[in-house]
Amino acid sequence: MKLSKRLKQIDKMVTAQYSHIWDCCCDHGFLGAALLNRQTDTHIHFVDIVPELMAELDAKLQRFYSNAVSKWETHCLDVTTLPLEKYQGNHLVIIAGVGGDLMIQFVEAIYQKYQNLAIDFLLCPVHHQFALRHKLIELNFGLKQEVLVEDNKRFYEILLVSSAHNEHKPITAVGDKIWRSESPQQAKVVESYLHKTLNHYQRIQQGDANKVQHIIDAYRALVPVIHTNR
Repeated sequence: MKLSKRLKQIDKMVTAQYSHIWDCCCDHGFLGAALLNRQTDTHIHFVDIVPELMAELDAKLQRFYSNAVSKWETHCLDVTTLPLEKYQGNHLVIIAGVGGDLMIQFVEAIYQKYQNLAIDFLLCPVHHQFALRHKLIELNFGLKQEVLVEDNKRFYEILLVSSAHNEHKPITAVGDKIWRSESPQQAKVVESYLHKTLNHYQRIQQGDANKVQHIIDAYRALVPVIHTNR
């Protein structure tokens, strides 16, 4: 099983020891399987709302991971109803492959239900990154890590955040570290992503009455810091 560049980066960002990792919207379970291959004591939860998909995945996991060191479990349910209270220990909730608008609903519902828990979220939206960041700031989440990756000609912001905001850096509306490159290759990715993002919001501005000038201004202000680490 070969992971995409995006999923490899998400897997790489799981460095802390968690009691439970929830691979939400898991699709065929490739990411969760990669986490199982680490052979740790972490309990991996595969979550998706499609019954046929989960039945197929459960059968594959029974076949290939019946003797895995890591415990695993499949859940056919809505991400907003994760039963975290049934499992003791610390939790990482991974949500990838959906838009930022839906991701906002998921994160807010989980946070409102479990405000007494310090939960880490590893998020990779396919769009609406600005709106997602705005909601995370509103919820007073803290930033642990953020990465920009290009995969198959698409760009992804990957955010590792925590509801335990006091222990981490504040989240910014357009990101910070993702715009600082350490190689010519990454500098090109950064420049291309900024260009694409600005074009996107400028088209919105021309096409309807949406007020996005403040978003455009925020991204334009990033230009001077892109080349910092070249």
